[in-house]
Amino acid sequence: MNVLVINCGSSSLKFQLINSDSEEVLAKGLCERIGIDGSLTYQPQGGEKVKTDKAMPTHTEAIQFVIDALTDAKTGVVKSLDEIGAVGHRVVHGGEKFASSVVITDEVMKAIEECNDLAPLHNPANLIGINACQKLMPGTPMVAVFDTAFHQTMPEEAYMYGLPYEYYEKYKVRRYGFHGTSHSFVSKRAAELAGKPYDQLKTIVCHLGNGASICAVKNGKSVDTSMGLTPLEGLVMGTRSGDIDPAILEFIAKKENLDIAGLMNMLNKKSGVYGLSNNLSSDFRDLDAAASKGNKPAAIALKVFAYRVAKYVGSYAAAMNGVDVIAFTAGVGENSGPVRADIMSYLGYLGIQLDGAANDSRGEEVTISTPDSKVQVMVIPTNEELAIARETVALV
Repeated sequence: MNVLVINCGSSSLKFQLINSDSEEVLAKGLCERIGIDGSLTYQPQGGEKVKTDKAMPTHTEAIQFVIDALTDAKTGVVKSLDEIGAVGHRVVHGGEKFASSVVITDEVMKAIEECNDLAPLHNPANLIGINACQKLMPGTPMVAVFDTAFHQTMPEEAYMYGLPYEYYEKYKVRRYGFHGTSHSFVSKRAAELAGKPYDQLKTIVCHLGNGASICAVKNGKSVDTSMGLTPLEGLVMGTRSGDIDPAILEFIAKKENLDIAGLMNMLNKKSGVYGLSNNLSSDFRDLDAAASKGNKPAAIALKVFAYRVAKYVGSYAAAMNGVDVIAFTAGVGENSGPVRADIMSYLGYLGIQLDGAANDSRGEEVTISTPDSKVQVMVIPTNEELAIARETVALV
């Protein structure tokens, strides 16, 4: 079966067409600046990447251009829509309603819409993408794969906040966590590489990118994760602050005359390693280059990031009463040897020693701990699109 995987943002749409039997990517691409002027980047398997400017007033036109590209006589990879057996949609927030992926129905659409308050930047865009696909592919089954679903196995002591209980009862204010598709994929792959049963392994997955989160996976289930009600909690990230003293908000608001919108913009867009580096960059490659030339704010940003990751790893080892595997993934986790080394410098107490030569690798599956280390440390490239395709096939 060929599965079209859709990841829809407010003004963008990423896609891949995956053959579920071979798990090969037949084509992939990106629609950008939807609603502004629009462009389509498209690359068929074994072919050149081509970018074309196209007017895309709405996501419906964007989906139509994707379909046209996939079925094009010269560069297409299928002859017609009949060769696309299902569509898998990434949906960011499923609240408490969804503990697994589901076939999309009218009831599911309504439930996703009810979670819009929890992810106002993402869920409405996800719904737009689903509606557009349903309009153009009415006979094709569609599946929603939720970022939050994997974490619905967390116990109450992990997901409840120290707030009045009525806020949980009335508004479902609790920890939800994100990057669940990635944490699930990587933790399962870690078990395969370790040669141990998934349901008998304690794994800590470090999804480190511009958005970053850590997950404790005990016996195949998420038992804690660093992001919370929203993706703002947890680690210091590219531009997000991560954990801070809540009273800082009142202090800064008074000093800078900021309202709630201004504060949230500061926390989401102007903080993290970008803010710590004195607005130098949110790209770790830029920070590493600047730090090597003596830029102190860049060096501080990198140190803070590594320290926070190591603290979470330690806390999750405690939460699971031990750890068998630590896995690094996502853009920074897969590609930055120096960041991984800085994090691992804190983990000697776990009986971990770094294999320096292995740690120099980029974007490859590799074990970067020495053979005599008590905990295996791996680099495992994530593949959320493949995970979505697998979930979709399993349901349809």
